Amino acid sequence: MKEFLLKRSIVGRRYFFIVGTLYLYRCITMYVTTLPVPGMHIQCAPKLNGDSYAKLQRIIRLITGGGLTITGSHVLCGDYLYSGHTVILTLTYLFIKEYSPRHFWWFHIFCWLLSASGVICVLVAREHYTVDVIVAYFITTRLFWWYHAMANEKGLKTSTATNLLSRTWWFPVFAFFEKNVQGCIPCSFSWPISWPPSCFKSSCKTYSRVQKTGEDVEKCT
Repeated sequence: MKEFLLKRSIVGRRYFFIVGTLYLYRCITMYVTTLPVPGMHIQCAPKLNGDSYAKLQRIIRLITGGGLTITGSHVLCGDYLYSGHTVILTLTYLFIKEYSPRHFWWFHIFCWLLSASGVICVLVAREHYTVDVIVAYFITTRLFWWYHAMANEKGLKTSTATNLLSRTWWFPVFAFFEKNVQGCIPCSFSWPISWPPSCFKSSCKTYSRVQKTGEDVEKCT
């Protein structure tokens, strides 16, 4: 069980680090590029010039409501480039695809359909421009692939003259997070109860891109 929690903590900190980096980039793009509302149905709250207390109330309302339109907490405009919904949908699918066995192909297809449907709904509802979705997909997939390429190759974890990826500004944080990870994370599961059968408790090396090729495959029958 300890091993199960350790591996989940590695995957979790990778997810939250990438999410945090993507939303930091999103803060920058929103600050330097302000787009008009993509639909007439969107109502924008007026600016609060100099009213610090009202600004604090608006921040608390935004946080408690999760920033969702359905809760009435999304009253601000200008946070369009790029789409945060697309970031979460795309990144979650990539992690599910990466950290689950290959023979779960039906589940991968289902998650891909859910992710794609969510992005389409964002566009149909006119909550974002098409360029918001395209930029979000591009940045999310590239950061995910860069991070995992560096995490799975020992030669890319050190700062050398030939390792150009070490010039990224977040490389020191990456090196700190991945210093105790030796190679690829094996596809292993552990359960606190005796069911399901022991087959699902054993190491399942039919991983995805993060699993090196040429290794023995242990099938669950």
